Amino acid sequence: MSSVSAREAPPREPPGRRLSTFLFRHPRVRLALLLGLPVAWMAVVYLGSLVVLLLSSFWDIDPFTGDVVREFTLDNFRRIVETPVYREVAWRTVQMAALVTVACAVLAFPIAYYMARVASRRTRNLLVVAIILPLWASYVVKILAWRTILSDGGIVNWALEPLGRSFDGYSTVGLWLTFTYLWLPYMVLPVYAGLERIPESLLEASADLGARSSRTFVRVTLPLAFPAVVAGSIFTFSLTLGDFIAPRLITSEQFIGTVIYSTYGEALPIAAAYSVVPIAVIVLYLVVARRLRAFESL
Repeated sequence: MSSVSAREAPPREPPGRRLSTFLFRHPRVRLALLLGLPVAWMAVVYLGSLVVLLLSSFWDIDPFTGDVVREFTLDNFRRIVETPVYREVAWRTVQMAALVTVACAVLAFPIAYYMARVASRRTRNLLVVAIILPLWASYVVKILAWRTILSDGGIVNWALEPLGRSFDGYSTVGLWLTFTYLWLPYMVLPVYAGLERIPESLLEASADLGARSSRTFVRVTLPLAFPAVVAGSIFTFSLTLGDFIAPRLITSEQFIGTVIYSTYGEALPIAAAYSVVPIAVIVLYLVVARRLRAFESL
């Protein structure tokens, strides 16, 4: 009597294995699960708030009750363009952002060049930590520290006292110094990364062709590192343009951020319309930065 053994069914795969197999066979589903939550967050929180801001800039204020009237009007933008104070504040803010960007570039380039081309690996790592370390401190604490430094009894006036000079730290110059300190790391790191990516073979080829080190720096290193400088300027320029805490604590002069902050509670549509000014400036700045290949260095 012969017996036929029944063929055993293959073992059932665990749920995790089946899920990974399904995701492997459906890459679009995998991509949707990976980016779904971040994209939803950006669309709802970031872009949604920006859309509400732009919409509110076209609303009006009831002159009797002070309530917001949700009716389309261009009076807010017309008022901003026609009022000299708004134009002066916008121009002052753009000037400050440009001066801070130039100062950060001038200070950051030698530091980044030393880190990328001269310093040993150990020294380079220590410098990277030293540059990143201030970013861990509270932003407000750093501003208050500079407020103390720039005060009448601060270290700046203490150093100038034997010379019979004094420095009004609560001024535009003091704000410029504060901004330069705050945003300097955002310029050093992109420039350092750009200098480090320059192939050593290009510098050696320039030397083989008889170029001196100064000529190599001007004709090879500087043009190749310039997009990285522009990339760093995106951070320094935009951060200065929209800041309102440092101007309120360091100087009495008005900037775009402080005007928006003080106007928000009284006239929301005007504040929203004035917020379009730095947005438009940043968009134009990004267009220019893109043409200078800055995005390739980010």
